[in-house]
Amino acid sequence: MSLFSRRLLTQALIATGLLAAQVSHADQLDDIKKKGELVVGVLGTDEPNSFIDPRTREIIGYEVDLARAIAARLGVKLQIKQLAVAARIPELQQGHVDLLAASLTHNKEREAVIDFSLTTFVTGQKVLVKADSGIQNLAALTGKKVVTIKGGTQEPNIRKAVPQVDVVTFDTGPQAFQALQQGKGVAFVNDEVSLLDQHAKLGAASSQYRILDQNISVEPLAIGIKKGEKRLKAEVDAALTGLEKGGEADKLFVKWYGPETRLKFPKRTFKIDSDKVES
Repeated sequence: MSLFSRRLLTQALIATGLLAAQVSHADQLDDIKKKGELVVGVLGTDEPNSFIDPRTREIIGYEVDLARAIAARLGVKLQIKQLAVAARIPELQQGHVDLLAASLTHNKEREAVIDFSLTTFVTGQKVLVKADSGIQNLAALTGKKVVTIKGGTQEPNIRKAVPQVDVVTFDTGPQAFQALQQGKGVAFVNDEVSLLDQHAKLGAASSQYRILDQNISVEPLAIGIKKGEKRLKAEVDAALTGLEKGGEADKLFVKWYGPETRLKFPKRTFKIDSDKVES
């Protein structure tokens, strides 16, 4: 073999080795199983999806239970990491978490940067106002100041529904709700489930607030997955499908959202069996 041929062979072997290393490194599923741990990012401030149990100080909730089921399928331990709304996607892209179970809306814009599991919940975004505000519909918010959460879909959705609205954002839902109570805005925009929960927590004072009837959007929530991790997505979807087929998905819904909870949803109107995208 000539010197030139040997050089070509050497270069080819090096290139093949580098490619194999890249492929191996890119397969997140193997990495998760090797370390024996699945790190899932959650909000921890969005009851009942993920919130801090006041008794144990642990983060619990509907999405935490979904994450636990995924970790069980993979045969690894679950580690929960609390994230701010705006930090969710960057934390996933940078590899600081393996998955997002963080009240994450599946929409076309986000599909460009991350992948999604099957839809795990379907909700809508609505507006909470003070009962004596005189605001009866979305149109009445024109030119008014509203509060919502930074980094979510709430801000672009309310701007789309009411183009001339003035939006002030906060890091968490409780902070935004507190701002409404303090008069820093005339309305609070959030997912319907979160609004119902925060409204119910007011107890007797709940009569001082009301949720407008109109939806500003329909929000399909899903597990966020790093772009291109096809094997991991397949395992996540399989875990979710297993919950649906085995009846556990409905039990989890009843546990966190059903008639005996503060939210009192009469029944589940969706199934974990398809990829829905925000309309």
